[in-house]
Amino acid sequence: MKFSGSRNLTLVSVAVAAVVLAACGKKDAASDAQVIKIGHVGPVSGAIAHLGKDNENGARMAIEELNAAGLKFGDKAVKFELLAEDDAADPKQGTAAAQKLVDAKVNGVIGHLNSGTTIPASQLYNAAGIPQISPSATNPKYTRQGYAGAFRVVADDVHLGGTLGKYAVETLKGKNIAVIDDRTAYGQGVAEEFKKGATAAGGTIVGHEFTTDKASDFNAILTTLKAKKPDVVFFGGMDAVAGPMLRQMKSLGITAKFMGGDGICTAELAKLAGDAMKDEAVVCAEAGGVEGEQKVGMDKFRTDFKAKYNADVQVYAPYVYDAVKVMATAMVTAGSADPAKYLPVLKAINYKGVTGNIAFDEKGDIKNGALTLYTYKGGERAQIAVVR
Repeated sequence: MKFSGSRNLTLVSVAVAAVVLAACGKKDAASDAQVIKIGHVGPVSGAIAHLGKDNENGARMAIEELNAAGLKFGDKAVKFELLAEDDAADPKQGTAAAQKLVDAKVNGVIGHLNSGTTIPASQLYNAAGIPQISPSATNPKYTRQGYAGAFRVVADDVHLGGTLGKYAVETLKGKNIAVIDDRTAYGQGVAEEFKKGATAAGGTIVGHEFTTDKASDFNAILTTLKAKKPDVVFFGGMDAVAGPMLRQMKSLGITAKFMGGDGICTAELAKLAGDAMKDEAVVCAEAGGVEGEQKVGMDKFRTDFKAKYNADVQVYAPYVYDAVKVMATAMVTAGSADPAKYLPVLKAINYKGVTGNIAFDEKGDIKNGALTLYTYKGGERAQIAVVR
C-alpha cells in the first residue's frame, strides 16, 4: 500500500465524537472490540535503556487512558493495543523491530527514540504505508526523505544545534570551542549544526574529535583538546557517554563549560557524572518546552507519571504521550484507522497537548518548535529559558 496524496484530544471529546471507526484491524475475541494497533519502538536494553523505558511508559500511559474511557465509535467499542519493541539504539535491531511491526499490520508507529534507528526504520514504514511519529529523533534527514507519513513532535537539530552554538558564544562568551561527537546520526548531526551556529556567532572551533556511543575512555581525545585551551566543550551524543566524559574532564583538569543537546539533557546525567558536575557547568537543550499556562499541564503530567511508574520523567515521555494522542485524534476525526484514510487528517492536525501545540509543516516537522535550555544545580536540572 502506498500513500495517497482539533483543543486537545480529551477522553470526553472522543466519546462525544461517536464516529464510526471502520478500522483495519482485528476483533478482540473476548470483548468483540475493534482493536487498533499502535507500535512503539525504543531502546529498552543497552546503555540508554532508561530513556527508552521512559518513552515506552509515556506510550503506555496514553494507551491506558484511551482504553479506560470505554470508548465507542458509533456502536462499536474500540480498544487501543500497544505493540512495544526494543531496538537497543542499534540501526540493525531497529529495522528488525520495524519489520515486526509491519508484519503485525500496525495502524501506526510512535518512535523510534534516536535518529540512527528512526531513519532506516522509516524506509520500511513508508514502503508499507504506515504513518510514523517520532517523539525525539532530531536529525533533519528524517523528515527530508520525502516520506508522506513521517512526522516528529520536537524541533530538529538545525534549530537545536544552531541555538546552542549561538548561546555558547553570545551568552557563555566562548571564544575557543571544542567539539566531540559519537558518530551516530544524532550525535554527528547535532554537532555539525552546533558548529555552524557557533561559527556564525563569531566563535572559533579549535578542534573536533570523535568517539562512539559505546566508548568509556576519552583520555586521548580530551588530552588533545586540553592543549587547545577551550572555553567550551560541546558533545554530540547521549548521557551514558557524557557522564563518564565529564568525570574524565575533571580528572584532567579541564574546566571548560560542557554543552550538549537533548541526548545528554536528562535527569540521569547528574548521577552518571557524579561529583564531576559543578553547578551551572553544564548547559544543554531539550527539544520542546512549555511556559506560562501550558506549564500547569506539563507539571501535572510529571506528577501523574511519577505516581504511576515511581520514576521521574527523563526527557521524552510527555512527547510520546502526546504523539499517541495525536495519532488517535487523526483516526477519530477520519473515522478510520486505515492509514490511507487518517493520514490526510494527521497532516492537518492542530492539537493542544501537554508539550504544547502540535501542528506539522509540509515536511512533517512540528511548526514553531520550542527548545528548553537547562543547566544543573545541586545535581538537579534547572530551566534557563524556553526559546523558539
